[in-house]
Amino acid sequence: MADTPAQVLDCTGLACPLPVIKSSQAIKTIEVGEVLELLATDPGVEPDMAAWTRRTGNELVGISKDGSVFHVLIRRGR
Repeated sequence: MADTPAQVLDCTGLACPLPVIKSSQAIKTIEVGEVLELLATDPGVEPDMAAWTRRTGNELVGISKDGSVFHVLIRRGR
């Protein structure tokens, strides 16, 4: 499966728990197997998204950082 995002969710400037809440809402708008890209500046996004994906059955494809922006790729699991 390709890791090209079906949707990009911009949560830059938002603090926890908003990136998790918005990701939870956005993941429901894409098909199972598609990828959501989350953009966030909150450094807590790494552990938060790792825990959230484990809890929800979605797949954390990867996290990279470009300057102060984290790029989080999440594949919808169900």
